[in-house]
Amino acid sequence: MKFSEWLATVPSELTGDALWRMQVYRLAVFAGDLAWPDVTKLFQDKRTLDLAGQLYEAIGSISANIAEGYSHRSHKDQARFYEYSLGSARESRDWYYKARHVLTEPIALHRMKLLTEIIRLLLTIIPAERGYKIAEERESYNAFDSTLLDNPPML
Repeated sequence: MKFSEWLATVPSELTGDALWRMQVYRLAVFAGDLAWPDVTKLFQDKRTLDLAGQLYEAIGSISANIAEGYSHRSHKDQARFYEYSLGSARESRDWYYKARHVLTEPIALHRMKLLTEIIRLLLTIIPAERGYKIAEERESYNAFDSTLLDNPPML
């Protein structure tokens, strides 16, 4: 399903909220929806039962923490929840890498690239909310690949 097609299925209870204007939130909710069949597939293989649970918790936490952070008045509080989202996005990317043997390389790579874009956006938002830069080594994140939103590989 293309991102544009998926957008048409999202209820107005989400799209009508001011939070929906945040691209990182929209991408995180999309990633969560893409994860559903992935996790279902992982639950079918006894070797990846624990991995499936960890992945689903981590990927669901990305958009949930963005939503909670957005709802705080203090920029410091917002940044704290966005940092939680950042940790969950990195964790999700790690779980997808480990799941590539069951999900297939194209699916895992697509999800990891989408999560890398979410990470890139969060690394831009957090310092702006904190009022200073994050003390981590600079990683060269390439420009967003819009093909990630069109025809994501599915099981």
